[in-house]
Amino acid sequence: MNTRRHFLSVAAAGTAAFAASPLMAQSAGPGSVLPTRGQASAKPLPGNPARQGRRYRPQTRLGLGGVAIGNGFAAATDAQSEATLAAAYAAGVRCFDTSPWYGLGLSERRYGHHLHNHPAREYTLSTKVGRLLTATAGELQDVMWKDPSPFHYRYDYSADGTRRSVEDSLNRLGVSQLDVVFIHDLSPDNEKDLGMPWEQRFAEAAKGAMPALTRMREEGLIKAWGFGVNRPEPALRAVAESDPDIFLLACQYSLLDHEQALHDTFPKIAAHGASVVVGSPLLAGYLAGRDRYLYDGKVPSWAPEKRARVQAICDRHGVDLRTAALQFADAPEVVSAVIPGARTPEQVLANVASMSVAVPGAFWAELKQEKLIASDAPVPRG
Repeated sequence: MNTRRHFLSVAAAGTAAFAASPLMAQSAGPGSVLPTRGQASAKPLPGNPARQGRRYRPQTRLGLGGVAIGNGFAAATDAQSEATLAAAYAAGVRCFDTSPWYGLGLSERRYGHHLHNHPAREYTLSTKVGRLLTATAGELQDVMWKDPSPFHYRYDYSADGTRRSVEDSLNRLGVSQLDVVFIHDLSPDNEKDLGMPWEQRFAEAAKGAMPALTRMREEGLIKAWGFGVNRPEPALRAVAESDPDIFLLACQYSLLDHEQALHDTFPKIAAHGASVVVGSPLLAGYLAGRDRYLYDGKVPSWAPEKRARVQAICDRHGVDLRTAALQFADAPEVVSAVIPGARTPEQVLANVASMSVAVPGAFWAELKQEKLIASDAPVPRG
C-alpha cells in the first residue's frame, strides 16, 4: 500500500543533487516540478482541530485546487488526474476544492471519480455556485479551458439556481455531501463576463444565493459557505451584510503581493470569525519557477525583479521558492488552508514536502530586512 512516508521519500529523492539550483529551466513546461531544497520530514500534514461552537475549517491546511484537474492551461488525461488525486490522498491531503466552472464540469467529475472511494467524513470537499451548465452538441463558448466538457454556462445567483447548482454538482461528483460551497467569481474583475456591474449580481446573490446557502447550513446539508473571488470587495461586503463562514481568496495573498490582504481584508474577515482559504498561493506557477503570473497571461513589470531578489535570499539559506511561498501563505491565523493546484503526482508530492521543510528563521528575517515582505507579516515558527 502506498503510504504518506513512501510518497514523501519519493518526493524528496534527488533533493541533494539540486540543492544549489536556482529556478530551473525544466520548470517551464506543464507538470514540471521545482526541486525541494531542505529536508522534508514524514510528519502528518498540519490540520485544523475541531473547535466546538466555532465556524467550520477544512481538515488539513494543505489542500488541492481543481483548476489543473479541469484542464486549466493545458490538457490532462483522466488517468493522469486520477493518479494526481490518488497521490494527494495517500500523502495526507484531505482538503479538495473544485468548481463547475473548472473544465465545465470536468474537474468535478474527476474529483468525484476518486473521492467517492473514501468515507466523506475523512475529507473536506468544496465546490462553487453561480454558473449553471447545460449540455450542448453545438459550438462551445470561448473559455480558458483546454478540451473542456461539452457544456454551455450561464450565470445564476438566485436561490433556485443555487439549489440546482448544488444538486448538479453532487450528481457530477457522485458523492453524497458537500462540506463548503463558495459563491464563485462575483467580483469586479469578472464584470465583462458577468454582463453587468458586479454590484447588481451581488444584489441578486444577497436575495438568493446567500440566504439559500445559510438555510442549507442550518439544515445540515453543508457545513459552511462563503465567496470564492479574486478581489476583496465582495468578501468584505458579504461579511458586513450576511453570515458567511469561510472565503476562498485567490490572487490576493502571496509571498510577492500581500499587503492589502494582510492589513485590510484579513482583519475584517477575522473580526467576523470567518477564515480564509488562500487560492493561487504560487501565483499560478510564478512562484514555482514558471513564467506565468496568475490567469491573464501578463507578468507585472515589477514581479521579475522582486522574484529574483527573493530567489537570491532563498539560495543563501538553502530554501526553494515554492516551499517559501506555501509556508508564507499558510502562516496567518485567519488562514485555514492553502490550495495550490497540481497536474501530476510529482507536483502534489512536492507541495506536500514543502509543508514539512524546516525553513530557518534567518530567512524570514532577511526578507523583512530587505522589505520584500511586510514587517508585520506572520511567518512560520522555526
